[in-house]
Amino acid sequence: MDQNLFLLAAFTATFFAAGIVKGVTGMGLPTVAMGVLGALLSPLAAASLLLAPSFVTNLWQLLAGPNFGAMIRRFWPMMLMVALGTVPGSALLIEGDTRVTTTALGAALTLYAAYALLARPFRVPERLERVASPVAGFVTGLVTGGTGVFVIPAVPYLQSLGLERDDLVQALGLSFTVSTIALGLALGWSGGIGSDGWLASALAVVPALAGMQVGQLVRTRISPLLFRRLFLVLLLLLGLDMAFRPLF
Repeated sequence: MDQNLFLLAAFTATFFAAGIVKGVTGMGLPTVAMGVLGALLSPLAAASLLLAPSFVTNLWQLLAGPNFGAMIRRFWPMMLMVALGTVPGSALLIEGDTRVTTTALGAALTLYAAYALLARPFRVPERLERVASPVAGFVTGLVTGGTGVFVIPAVPYLQSLGLERDDLVQALGLSFTVSTIALGLALGWSGGIGSDGWLASALAVVPALAGMQVGQLVRTRISPLLFRRLFLVLLLLLGLDMAFRPLF
């Protein structure tokens, strides 16, 4: 098979599969996309491709929730720090050694999967939220900028606040949307994404949305808990492979 056709097929299948995960679990599209594409491309190229499908799917998730205004008022300090942290973090993707960024991406995937599988839920007291939210946001921004993965520590932190299910899904959509915009601006401002990269990212929206539709159907037929566990195990193995690959 021609290499370009192979890459096109791989990109399409990756974003379709990532969309399925997003449709079933409400998260995971950038994580899956970075995990798979990071094995085929540089982390910078993989991060560039996920921007448009991540933005569209997460904005949809954000606006579909019931308490948009309340989410903005509650979490704007965290979102501001996500944006501020992404800018310095993106220097690792843009100028860093590919081996370093690949290892960092693998470590981020492994950490998230291991936490989600093994760690006991914890609760952040409401009195600490004013301080904890900006810290969690800034660290999330650094990780987002350096690896293209939005989930650490935003996901476990938001889960620790005891939000209702719909509010949690909407808060995750807000965090992921802000992370996507901040990463896109940081990479675009630095020249890390060419015109071809933007076009390829826009085309990836189609299989991602198709995958989301399938994922929503899958969610009605299988246990979301079982699907999530299988997904996390695969993500853990993929992250370990990427983290240690540069060493060999």
